[in-house]
Amino acid sequence: MAYYQTYKKNKFGAKKQTYEGIQYDSGREAQKASELDLLLKAGEIKSWKRQVKIEINFKKNKKDEWILTGETGLSLKEKGIEFRHFRNYFMDFVIEHFDGSIEYLEIKGFETEVWKQKFFLTELIFHNHPKIFLTVEK
Repeated sequence: MAYYQTYKKNKFGAKKQTYEGIQYDSGREAQKASELDLLLKAGEIKSWKRQVKIEINFKKNKKDEWILTGETGLSLKEKGIEFRHFRNYFMDFVIEHFDGSIEYLEIKGFETEVWKQKFFLTELIFHNHPKIFLTVEK
């Protein structure tokens, strides 16, 4: 049986909750974690993670133009490529399916302009990957 503990509300009115010893930013996120655990136990998904960091960086190409990249700063630094870190985006959940596809899932109650900007750039990073898709649950 799942155990939930409620904390004070955040600035957007969501109440932090703990599920299985992990604190989530909202009850909806804790509920989704519970649902993902059930899907995992039922063998419907391969795995899932929470709060996965996506680095949003820009790198210089051969034409000296700044382009968006999904590569990490460490990877770019090791390659000797000039880059500028823009922001980190922490996706609520990343789900690995048995067909090899990866689902980035965001639980959203309130959309801020900063979130819209980061989500748009993340969509641009992954738009050419046939096995990666982004989902938003409102």
